[in-house]
Amino acid sequence: MVERFDAVDIIRTKRDRQVLSEDQIRWVIDAYTRGVVAEEQMSALAMAIFLNGMTGEEITTWTQAMIDSGETMDFSSLTKRTSDKHSTGGVGDKITLPLAPLVASYGVAVPQLSGRGLGHTGGTLDKLEAIPGWRAHLSNDEIMEQLESIGAVICAAGSGLAPADKKLYALRDITSTVEAIPLIASSIMSKKIAEGTDSLVLDVKVGSGAFMKDIDQARELAHTMVRIGQSAGTATVALLTDMSVPLGRKIGNALEVEESVEVLAGGGPADVVELTVALAREMLVLAGVDVDPAENLANGRAMDVWRDMIRAQDGDPDAPLPVSKHTETVVAESNGVVSAMDAYKVGVASWRLGAGRARKEDPVQAGAGITIHAHIGEQVKAGDPILTLHTDDEERFERAKEALDGGISLSNVASTRQSVLLDRIG
Repeated sequence: MVERFDAVDIIRTKRDRQVLSEDQIRWVIDAYTRGVVAEEQMSALAMAIFLNGMTGEEITTWTQAMIDSGETMDFSSLTKRTSDKHSTGGVGDKITLPLAPLVASYGVAVPQLSGRGLGHTGGTLDKLEAIPGWRAHLSNDEIMEQLESIGAVICAAGSGLAPADKKLYALRDITSTVEAIPLIASSIMSKKIAEGTDSLVLDVKVGSGAFMKDIDQARELAHTMVRIGQSAGTATVALLTDMSVPLGRKIGNALEVEESVEVLAGGGPADVVELTVALAREMLVLAGVDVDPAENLANGRAMDVWRDMIRAQDGDPDAPLPVSKHTETVVAESNGVVSAMDAYKVGVASWRLGAGRARKEDPVQAGAGITIHAHIGEQVKAGDPILTLHTDDEERFERAKEALDGGISLSNVASTRQSVLLDRIG
């Protein structure tokens, strides 16, 4: 087969700050997926994109080419409209768990094709696998049946969706090009558009525990992704949300399931409830439903959908969740108000306790993680517990405490936690 283009010419074009044509982009994505473009060539192109950027048109074409590299899902046979949510990831971000059944309780189908955790951010599938019996892998027929009958499904994405992204994602990780906004945006949106949802709400995290530390960069990413979604015919909005402190009071797999169930029971931490309701409202509006989602948290309807959803995937919603073998408490060294709690440091500590993984193939401990007893703005006395660390391996405590060093501050000045919502785009 004679190739239409040459990878070296395409690399040179972007290296020299020129715009790639639609044909060039479509060829390079297809040829990379087929193995014609070598890893070192795509590495060079990724770095050129990182350094020189892309136009909006280039990003849209790049995303569509990645979608076209594999199969797409089609929910048009459902009797319900579909709405999905994607979070860029954070510490204690368990929002998908209460959100999917909450939105489904209003008759909107929520196909949440989710992933696993890597590094200091947790993965939705790892959390749900803490529930005895629950399975992540469903066939397409099972997904469709569950969406029609129950309204919500959280499961592993099939390997056939955007295979070009799967290759490029791994490459970006080892070539220091992860932060390139065109590549982040096209990676997220190619998978979400390939999933075939009618509408999409993006939760773009900002702060120390987030992928994006700077609000201006986060806003640029959100605008880019909203444009991509709308260009593809998917109604898309984004919320910028705070990830400078952990979300909620529990970090870790079983611990976050436990907190999610508290929210579905009408309780739970105020920040988790605020974000769950805000995202649900956006998803429902895009699906044409105008309600106050807080009602179905209070009256138990969202909990009913949760229980049905867990049972449908062979989980037992009444089974006790795994508990770690060992705990250790971190206490306040003086009197004061908790004035800072670095989300990144807490996330790394939880990871070191066994809640996360350094490599995709690493196992995780279902019961490992951190419970927060005193959050931002709360008063403590010397000796009061601030955190409880959970792990099955006692030798992990030392490194977890090292990760927390300097991450929690006390002050004499009273303070209150601000809203987790920072901005709305779309």
